Amino acid sequence: MPAAHTASGGMVAAVLVGLSAAWASAAEPAIQKKANEEKPSQEKPIRVGIIGLDTSHSTAFTKLLNDTADGQHVAGCRVVAASPQGSADIESSVSRVPEYTAEVKKHGVEIVDGIPVLLERVDAVLLETNDGRPHLEQVIPVIKAGKRVFVDKPLAGSLADAVAIHRLAAKRGVPLFSASSLRFAAGTLAVRSGSIGAVTGADTYSPCALEATHPDLFWYGIHGVESLFTAMGPGCTSVTRTHSADFDLVTGLWSDGRIGTFRGIRRGAANYGGTAFGEKGTAPVGAFDGYRPLLVEIVKFFQTGEAPVSPEETLQIYAFMEAADESQRQGGKPVTLAEVMEKAEGEATQRLAALGAE
Repeated sequence: MPAAHTASGGMVAAVLVGLSAAWASAAEPAIQKKANEEKPSQEKPIRVGIIGLDTSHSTAFTKLLNDTADGQHVAGCRVVAASPQGSADIESSVSRVPEYTAEVKKHGVEIVDGIPVLLERVDAVLLETNDGRPHLEQVIPVIKAGKRVFVDKPLAGSLADAVAIHRLAAKRGVPLFSASSLRFAAGTLAVRSGSIGAVTGADTYSPCALEATHPDLFWYGIHGVESLFTAMGPGCTSVTRTHSADFDLVTGLWSDGRIGTFRGIRRGAANYGGTAFGEKGTAPVGAFDGYRPLLVEIVKFFQTGEAPVSPEETLQIYAFMEAADESQRQGGKPVTLAEVMEKAEGEATQRLAALGAE
């Protein structure tokens, strides 16, 4: 490998190792003790609260968790309360709130006024606000209350906020994770588990609608990018992006010389899929198997506190997408994950200080 890529990989690895160490050793004992004391008995369903009713995930998750007659029902958790949230500057967000509020109420969910009230009624939280920008501010009281939390995609509206969220959760010792539902598709997980031997490369694709308020791939490209990382694993060091009005092609170089690509589609057939290449063969990846596989993992997480995806890998995914934006700004030049992570680390410190959270 060229020396520049090796050094870059070392820098980003150092940042992520530091975060991992924080998860292992920097938990605040009092907060952790409170979380343990509040852990619900496995004899009864865990009481779940939803923050945000502006995404179809809120209604879909509620139905699968609360409706025991549903053929895809996932036992172990029950949504008992929800706090509607919407973003006035995203029409598709604010317009959905009334409909989705009425829908979750049909499943016995209490609609409450604000996050503090919600936290008094629940054991764990699904942060479902469709807009990633308010996630940091919304998750701070959840973390301070010691509640296990799943943060739906996008984890945040910036890489800096994504870093801040994980840093705060690590400091407080509060289990947290974020993932696209595509991560848990059976075919993709089979490849991750070695069905074609060691993965030597992968190409994935997905719809990639853009939202002006978010980095380009955060809004919807996250699905295909997460499939790419599920197949390839972490270790990406640099990114190059080719962009047009209708398509994106993002190429990632991994520290061991492997190459992975993501194609974002905005015109024509826009499905989910891809191909992984391995030492023993090739296999399809990137399919959407519905929401049940993700909910199964969320329930396990709420029960055990063990996240199915590491913060290190999640942050690499968001660094990959941020580096793709930076590559476009620089006319398609390669951008290292280390440089965008270094910038985000400093911005995260400023964000947490401004919010009085650190």
